[in-house]
Amino acid sequence: MSHLADYKTDIQYKARVIRTTRLTPRNTEEIREMVLEIDDPSFECKVNQSFGVLVDIKGEFGQNKHHRLYSVADIPEKVNGKTRITLLVKRCAYIDDFSGERYRGIGSNFLCDRKVCDAITITGPFDLAFQLPKDHNANLILIGMGTGIAPFRAFVKHIYEEVHDWKGQVRLFYGARTGMEMPYMNDENNDLTNYYNESTFEAMKAVSSRPEWTDTVALDVAIEAKEHELHDMLMQNNTYIYVAGHEKVRVNLDKAFSTILGSEDAWLVRKAELIAGHKWAEVIY
Repeated sequence: MSHLADYKTDIQYKARVIRTTRLTPRNTEEIREMVLEIDDPSFECKVNQSFGVLVDIKGEFGQNKHHRLYSVADIPEKVNGKTRITLLVKRCAYIDDFSGERYRGIGSNFLCDRKVCDAITITGPFDLAFQLPKDHNANLILIGMGTGIAPFRAFVKHIYEEVHDWKGQVRLFYGARTGMEMPYMNDENNDLTNYYNESTFEAMKAVSSRPEWTDTVALDVAIEAKEHELHDMLMQNNTYIYVAGHEKVRVNLDKAFSTILGSEDAWLVRKAELIAGHKWAEVIY
């Protein structure tokens, strides 16, 4: 498992904010889509990669840089020789376990506060654990929580706009606290409906039953609702499962897949096979 400290920051590029758009309504948690442009022609990025954002700080232990990784949320494009990349960022805060004080997330608030034409220092790009299978008959089960939708949105767009001959089944399970906090799958921005006419694609939502109580998102319920279909996919050797989101997602996933396969032992065996065959990958934070 890689740690943030493992990602080198010595190669840096200057990026400029081309667009910053709030994707969620004002009365919900702020999630923004940002488009950055990099002038340096040597910078290249792909849909299965991430990049870092460097923020100047005055740390308690002498550190002066904060490094945070973001997955590419769209197909990178070249405009007049310059690369444009898209990211999703949620304005975050956390409560200190010891002092009880509330602190603003460094990277997320820095980005959410940026305006058009502001400069940002980025690093990378870095390969993600998610690689598009060379076999276009392969099945993909994509599971994203919150801004974890970013790499899968890029994947889906790439498959149906650039690959063209994808024949495998693609199932996207997307969880958030409320329906309006699902970028690309809410009432104001439903980008992923562009692919609903594809015979191989289907997307399923999962939300908390009591969002005001911060209950766990019912991801297991959404997955178990597709029990028969997912059982068939899990039995096939060309099925890949990719997961992105908060670490709490693991418990719900193990519960759901254990139910689908009939027991916890059966799921643990199948999961081990997927991992050994490089057909299971996760980016957990």
